[in-house]
Amino acid sequence: MKYIRTHFIAIFIALVYVYFCYLMLGIVLQYIPYHTDVAFLKIKQDVIGMLHYRIAFFTHVYTSMLVMFAGFTQFNRSFLNHWPTLHRMAGWVYVVSVLLLVAPSGFVMGLYANGGLSSQISFCLLSVLWFYSTWQALRCAMQKKINAHRKWMIRSFALTLSAISLRAWKYILVYLLHPAPMDTYRMVAWLSWVFNLIIAEIIILKYINHEKNPLHTLT
Repeated sequence: MKYIRTHFIAIFIALVYVYFCYLMLGIVLQYIPYHTDVAFLKIKQDVIGMLHYRIAFFTHVYTSMLVMFAGFTQFNRSFLNHWPTLHRMAGWVYVVSVLLLVAPSGFVMGLYANGGLSSQISFCLLSVLWFYSTWQALRCAMQKKINAHRKWMIRSFALTLSAISLRAWKYILVYLLHPAPMDTYRMVAWLSWVFNLIIAEIIILKYINHEKNPLHTLT
């Protein structure tokens, strides 16, 4: 019974994740073909004219779905058992994309974030921590420190999920508190990743440090 319940929860989590990825894909498709005056960019017309911002923004947007998919495969036990080579390849795609593309471009975007200094500090710090946790995951994997690798990957992917949690928190806050738009943005700038990291540390303390990992039961 416990086995069935665990797998039911895992499948439910996977379906929720796929749904949010579908919503994210809808956002990405707004910028294909190349547009600088749609969706989020409508309120960034003051900076979109700068070449480095355009490069950072479209790099971040176009690689986001790749990172979301590649990262999720790293926590799928079935995927690891049946296709270990693909698992490693997806891991490399995730790590290289975050280190060379997504985190650096996120840092540049963070410098110009809406909501003033508070939001800018949050998004820049997010990018730095994202880069660091992913680098540590890679370093530990190359040193065959598998348990440490798993911990850092959980932290890294928790930060990756900030793309989803930012939007989820936005809906929750608007529905419950009705704050002003910029106040909402300042709050979700921090909630989107700090809450995720707290959950990641709980998972690590409760399961990884006791040689258990429920994330490996995902499908």
